[in-house]
Amino acid sequence: MGTVTPLPLARRAQVGFDRAELTRILDLYGRMVAAGHWRDYAIQFDGEAAVFACFRRAAERPEYRIEKRPALRNRQGMWALLSEGGLVLKRGHELGPVLAPVERRLLKLVGE
Repeated sequence: MGTVTPLPLARRAQVGFDRAELTRILDLYGRMVAAGHWRDYAIQFDGEAAVFACFRRAAERPEYRIEKRPALRNRQGMWALLSEGGLVLKRGHELGPVLAPVERRLLKLVGE
């Protein structure tokens, strides 16, 4: 009988959000849902980035994407806020200032 040899699988560490980061993002998401602006979200984890995407409706491109890329930690910052078209709206080393443009928009939505 033959010997079964397992194939070596090279796995990179998966990038993810820690509890405090995800709490901050989901808090903003919940407030945008309560304001009636967002209806759905998606989360993607891979070896290079963790992405939180926010949708106005489930069947379209995300309005905003919040990306965490640890490889850029020492350069522009590991956090980025991207628009629907993929344009970088804000980049930084901390999550709070990166989410500020969306939070300002939330204040305008509630104020109307």
